[in-house]
Amino acid sequence: MADPKLTAGEKTKVAWYIARMAKRGLADDRVNGGRVHQRDLEKKLERVLDGALKREERDAKNSK
Repeated sequence: MADPKLTAGEKTKVAWYIARMAKRGLADDRVNGGRVHQRDLEKKLERVLDGALKREERDAKNSK
């Protein structure tokens, strides 16, 4: 799957979610096996990327 082109808003959301994941990773003490939960942020990131892909496909279909 190719990476879709992102709008400015989508780029901002992606950067925000990645920064939050990094912050959680840094806050993890790693003593107890790294039990920081990031699945919620991963789902949000996937949702943004899926939306961008659908938008790109829709635009390609409409431009024909």
